[in-house]
Amino acid sequence: MEPMTVAILTLILGCAAGAGVTYGISVMKGNTVSKKADKLIEDAKKEAEKQKRDRLLELKEESFKLKQETDKQIKEKKDELKENETRMQQRENSLDKRDEILQKRELALDEKEQNLLASGKEIQAKQDKMDELLKQEMTRLEEIAKFTKERAKEQIMKRCEEEMAREIADFVKEKEREAKLTANESAKNIIVESMQRYSEDVATEQTVSTITLPNDEMKGRLIGREGRNIRTIEAVTGVDLIIDDTPEAIVISSFDPLRREIAKITIETLIKDGRIHPARIEEVYDRVCKDMNNKITELGNETCYSLGITKVEPELVNLIGKLHFRTSYGQNALQHSKEVGELCGLMAAELGENVALAKRAGLLHDIGKSIDFEVEGSHVDIGVDIAKRYHEDDVVINAIASHHGDTEQTSVISVLVQVADTLSAARPGARNDSLDNYIKRLEQLESIGNSFEGVEKTYAMQAGREVRVMVKPDEVDDTMSYKIARDMKEKIESEMQYPGTIKIVVIRESRAQEEAK
Repeated sequence: MEPMTVAILTLILGCAAGAGVTYGISVMKGNTVSKKADKLIEDAKKEAEKQKRDRLLELKEESFKLKQETDKQIKEKKDELKENETRMQQRENSLDKRDEILQKRELALDEKEQNLLASGKEIQAKQDKMDELLKQEMTRLEEIAKFTKERAKEQIMKRCEEEMAREIADFVKEKEREAKLTANESAKNIIVESMQRYSEDVATEQTVSTITLPNDEMKGRLIGREGRNIRTIEAVTGVDLIIDDTPEAIVISSFDPLRREIAKITIETLIKDGRIHPARIEEVYDRVCKDMNNKITELGNETCYSLGITKVEPELVNLIGKLHFRTSYGQNALQHSKEVGELCGLMAAELGENVALAKRAGLLHDIGKSIDFEVEGSHVDIGVDIAKRYHEDDVVINAIASHHGDTEQTSVISVLVQVADTLSAARPGARNDSLDNYIKRLEQLESIGNSFEGVEKTYAMQAGREVRVMVKPDEVDDTMSYKIARDMKEKIESEMQYPGTIKIVVIRESRAQEEAK
């Protein structure tokens, strides 16, 4: 065999052997991979089976829980339905009982109605019989008295006319006496206003001020050489300086309280200073006037602040402060105006009205008195002019104009101002009146009212200007009420001494009261 052939064969055999070895190795490797894949697949199946079992268990547990919750809800619904059914049954039983009660009541009412009809027929029959008896009695009386019904009626009417004529005459006489009393009261007020506005020869205790001197030598110094000091004082202050024989005292006379106060402070300052001559008098007077103006402004501001009143013109505040130096029957005008403002505010709050406006109207109702020494006219007219000048509310203007009854009242606040003005002036101690006499008068009024038969309680109102008598309605009828009022009037007139008039009001009130349970 040739070497080339041998080589080729050897190469072929080597390739075949290599291929065989390679195939063998590949087969061995394939078997190993297949085994691993099978194992992985088997493990995956086992894991899937395990997860499947776990999921089934979870589903079974959730299904069991849902079943329990559903069973619980169904049981609750059944209990609720059973409870509602029981309640409905009870309500139905209650309605049945109520229906039964109503039927019994209806039967009872029918029976009562029949009884009432029968009683009505009996009463009507008795009434007819009574009418017949009365008619027979009247006929018999006419035969016995020989006096017909028509003639008796004429006699009774004639007697009533005579009694009514006497009543009318007494009423007219009373009204005439009341008119005269009112006229006298108005005349007194006019005289007092005039006395306080103009200077007269006679000075009262409300128009003079007394200054105590350290010694009688000071009188000569106040008079000055040839009377120049006293003339200067009277000229700059506008007051009359009375220096008489009274030891260590001089008197300042003026119907203007503000001037009198300024003059008093000026003279007291001069006495303390010791330098008294015309130039010094004018200097001190100017300084006192400035201080007094500041004091007046402070008084006005304090008053407005205490009442809670805002947005007041400065000039109006000054006029309010001037009321401090004005008196009426001994009552300080500023204090009176503050009281009226407070009372108006309290009553307005109770009635649901404007409290601020009511206080403002009450404070300003007597504002005209602050300058009625300087301007002609009554303090009411002057107050209205002042309120209009400073653009006050129409309610305030009407309250000022009507608080003495001179003008018709157009608002509730105007009525409150009039009431508060009366209360402030009439309270015990406000004006020159004895507190003991006031209390005794009220007690006497109430005791007179309580002395009548059938009177339950007596109240003296408005400082004794009105008496309210509460009578027992079951003992006193309407006609008897008028008689009690007339008898009480006569008893008061005969037993008491009092200023003005007293209004007597007899009240007969019936009340029907029940309590719902």
